[in-house]
Amino acid sequence: MRLLLVEDAEGLGEVIRDQITDEGHAVDWVKNLSHADASLQITHYDLILLDLMLPDGNGIDLLKKIRRSGEVTPVIILTARDQLSDRIEGLNAGADDYLVKPFDLSELSARIAAVSRRYSGNPNPIIKVGTLDVDLNKHFISREGVAINLTAREWALFEAFVQHPGNVLSKSQLEDHLYAFGAEIESNTIEVYVSRLRKKLDKGQLETVRGLGYRMRTS
Repeated sequence: MRLLLVEDAEGLGEVIRDQITDEGHAVDWVKNLSHADASLQITHYDLILLDLMLPDGNGIDLLKKIRRSGEVTPVIILTARDQLSDRIEGLNAGADDYLVKPFDLSELSARIAAVSRRYSGNPNPIIKVGTLDVDLNKHFISREGVAINLTAREWALFEAFVQHPGNVLSKSQLEDHLYAFGAEIESNTIEVYVSRLRKKLDKGQLETVRGLGYRMRTS
């Protein structure tokens, strides 16, 4: 997934970014509302992690602006404000979840996964993709009981197709899923990862749609 992290605390921002990146996601990290707003104008994100107390204002204001625009991107609030009234305000403004600092990084990862599944229309973490058994929580794939090991990048690419079943995804769309702003991307990077996935998944499951991109057969 491509995530936007809005967090002004340097240390916390770094560990969150590193945690999510290690799981194979792309993260754009900004430290104030103005940069967050600018990022949202030019990039589509699969999920937003939003601090509330930022140098140039309250994250709630950005959340309300996002929802007024009709944008349905899931938002998880990350904040030290732990009063019940704060939680109610955040949820009423359109947040999908609310996590109080300090929190465990494994809990953050679990909440990201849970919110993402709800938006994909299937809250069940255990799914079937063709002949593959997939555990979205554990990033685990098996075929007839035999595990298929994927690297973090391979999993991120696989997950992009799972989130858009039957859809054709272009090379640029896949790059957006895998890489953050400023990342150096070789011209054939997506082709390399697609080739690796093809070797590990069912034969013919990952199709090339000439001139458009790639599509994964899910049945």
